[in-house]
Amino acid sequence: MHRTRIKICGITRIDDARAAAAAGADAIGLVFYAPSPRAVDLEQALAIRRALPPLVGTVALFVNAEAALVDRVVQRLRPSLLQFHGDETPQDCARHGHPYLRAARMRAGFDLVDFAHRYADAQGILVDAFVEGYGGGGEVFDWSLLPTDVGFPIVLSGGLRAQNVARAVSRVRPWAVDVSSGVEAAKGIKDAAAMRDFVAAVRAADAQPPR
Repeated sequence: MHRTRIKICGITRIDDARAAAAAGADAIGLVFYAPSPRAVDLEQALAIRRALPPLVGTVALFVNAEAALVDRVVQRLRPSLLQFHGDETPQDCARHGHPYLRAARMRAGFDLVDFAHRYADAQGILVDAFVEGYGGGGEVFDWSLLPTDVGFPIVLSGGLRAQNVARAVSRVRPWAVDVSSGVEAAKGIKDAAAMRDFVAAVRAADAQPPR
C-alpha cells in the first residue's frame, strides 16, 4: 500500500509543530517570506525545529529570496528540503547545493512535464492553484490538469482540507500532500483537531485500492 506523505506548512508556533508531529505529519513547512501572515524569522524557526521529535522533516519555503538569506537558513537551520515558490530559475534553485522542491502554479495550458524537465534536479514538484501572488490562497485547482503519468514525484497542494483530501489522494495518487490554511483556526495558527482529521483522511484514502 502506498503511504502518502504529509506536510503541514505555515507553522509559526512550537505547540503547533508538536501537534502536527503528534497527528502524524511527516514534515512541517517554515515560511521565510515576510509578506506572508505565516512568516517566521530564523530564530523562531530554530526554536520550532528544536522542539520537533525525531524523524519529522523541516521544509524551508522561499519566494524570490536573496541568495544570502537562503544560504543562511541552510547553514543554521539545516532543513530537510528547500521549497521555492516564486520565479526562481533552475540555476537559482540549484546554487545552494541543497535538496529542493519547486512549486508550479497550475492553470489551463500549463505544461507541467516541460516545467519539471527544466527543474530536473528537484526532488519533486509541488503543484498549487494559480492565484494572485505566490500561493497561500487556499484554493483548489482542477486536478484533471495533471498528467496521468508525470514520471516524477508530485506534492499536491491547493485548498486541501479533511473534507476533500481523501478524494484528492484517490484521484491524483500524489507522492505527498501539503496543507496550510485547511488546518488553521486563524492565519498562522493551526488547529490540532483539524490536523488530526486531515491525517486520518489521508490514511483512509491510502487504504482504498487505486481507482
